[in-house]
Amino acid sequence: MTEDHFDRYDGDGGVRHAPPSPPPSPPSSPPRLEHPVLKALLGAWALAACSAEETAAVEEHLGDCGACADEARRLREAVGLLQRPDSLDLDPALRTRVLESCLERRPPRIPVPDWAMSYDAETARLDALLQDFGDAEWHAPVRLRWFRGRDATSRRTTVAGVIAHLIAVDGLVAIALGLDDPLGPVTGATAGKPVGSPAERTEAFWAASHFPPTRSVRGPWREQTHAVVRTASFTGGGASRASRAERAGGGTMPVSYGDFELPLRDALVDRAFECWVHAVDIAQAVDYPYDPPAPRHLRGMVDLAARMLPSVLAERRRAGLTGPGDRPHLVTAGRPGRSLRLEIEGRGGGEWLIPLDSPAAVGSADHEVAHVALDDVEFCRLAAGHVSPEEAAAGQVGDRAAISDVLSAAASLSRM
Repeated sequence: MTEDHFDRYDGDGGVRHAPPSPPPSPPSSPPRLEHPVLKALLGAWALAACSAEETAAVEEHLGDCGACADEARRLREAVGLLQRPDSLDLDPALRTRVLESCLERRPPRIPVPDWAMSYDAETARLDALLQDFGDAEWHAPVRLRWFRGRDATSRRTTVAGVIAHLIAVDGLVAIALGLDDPLGPVTGATAGKPVGSPAERTEAFWAASHFPPTRSVRGPWREQTHAVVRTASFTGGGASRASRAERAGGGTMPVSYGDFELPLRDALVDRAFECWVHAVDIAQAVDYPYDPPAPRHLRGMVDLAARMLPSVLAERRRAGLTGPGDRPHLVTAGRPGRSLRLEIEGRGGGEWLIPLDSPAAVGSADHEVAHVALDDVEFCRLAAGHVSPEEAAAGQVGDRAAISDVLSAAASLSRM
């Protein structure tokens, strides 16, 4: 209570009554504007640029005038097309920026090697995509695609099946690092001796499951990726008993893929590449956008594919899979030979001279017989078996047979 609620005494002992409160003022009504003025305000009203009085006048008028109401609705729809809705998704680069800021303040005791960073980043991006998936998304159909010989092939699975596939193949790196094989009981692998190629391991893992894979595969896959990055960081690329000099070299220990080997540094880039490719497969299955890797990581993936092309080209030649115009020249190891200039455009691009006659030959600009130009992401799609050699090249100049053989070799890099 305040003194305004009581009568007040005057100085002579009499009672002085408080003056009555003024009556409340009636609510203000919108200003009266003519129809042409109100119609002219519709554009400003749609952009929310009117004053409060003008807004009230326009909205009162729209309740009485059907023509202006229709015009106002069309203007509001047009404004909605001009304004891009803000995405609720976090910037994919946010994690990298936060980590870089933290590491500037306190460097890690055991830093992640440069050659393991793309694998660390791509597995984290895929895990972020998966974290909000419901049961329907985990069972969404996915078709894995790759090239076998000269033909495209595919295998149908689900989102959960793709993650099971990544567990099976990433297990090859885990074994090389001395970790447990996630498929040990399934494939009969012994310590340090993996069994089967990536495709064989995947089929064995799928077949051993009593039921189709579910969201339960996410935890083991993520734990394995963490263990791989952590162990690679501790070893510096050598085995646990490697010497200081071997660890300083970094990433040289071999990782077996069954019928071929890659040094650890290349194997982790390969696993980062496949993680990205299958993340795109998963994102397409659930109708969700997915960006390419960071430029420096994308360039590492392109570089690995370009360096593998001479060996793959030689294998295809031995298997009789090259074109009829393929006539290799005898080149001494370490000497320059016929070359194709592979120009990859984009932020992850560069130029590579691919020796055509022997993996032991040296690419040479003086012996260039062909030139191919592709976009960086398109080249990766070719190497993943997601686009045919005939569809891939944006620009081709020179020996047509050499161009066809190199593009086919790039497609042959793909596998299940």
